[in-house]
Amino acid sequence: MQQVFVGIAMGLGGTVAMDLWALLLHLVLGTPRPAWRNQGRWLVRALGGNVFHDDITATPPIPNESAIGWSFHYAVGIAYGVIFVILAGEGWLEEPGFAPLWLFALVTIGAGWFLMHPGMGLGWALSKTPTPWKGRALGLLAHTVFGLGMWAVALLAT
Repeated sequence: MQQVFVGIAMGLGGTVAMDLWALLLHLVLGTPRPAWRNQGRWLVRALGGNVFHDDITATPPIPNESAIGWSFHYAVGIAYGVIFVILAGEGWLEEPGFAPLWLFALVTIGAGWFLMHPGMGLGWALSKTPTPWKGRALGLLAHTVFGLGMWAVALLAT
């Protein structure tokens, strides 16, 4: 059971690190902050059976979509933390190495690239956006920061 609690903490830590990274990029480089309302709108519509949209922003707003998006963002981060700890096992927790966690964190971007982005009308791996390679690179960097945040929590927990 302790593994699950560590996984929850790792997922929270990684998600907070990712959000702080996004805030830093916004403050220093002026990059747009994530629009979690769009993810909230997409999630509600997907749960209602309408997974793919031409443009999620063109669909009518959902009450509390921003709160739903933020909650979903953290729930996914927590789930990833728990999944990783279960897959890695107790041996990893005794000596948490970064490489397997980093690989896992990079793999998790697939859910966004191949389900959520096309579902919101952004195309596979952001292919319908003006600068898909920039978005992909920033996404990989954000997921690296997510992995670093999870690793930092794992190191503190051991």
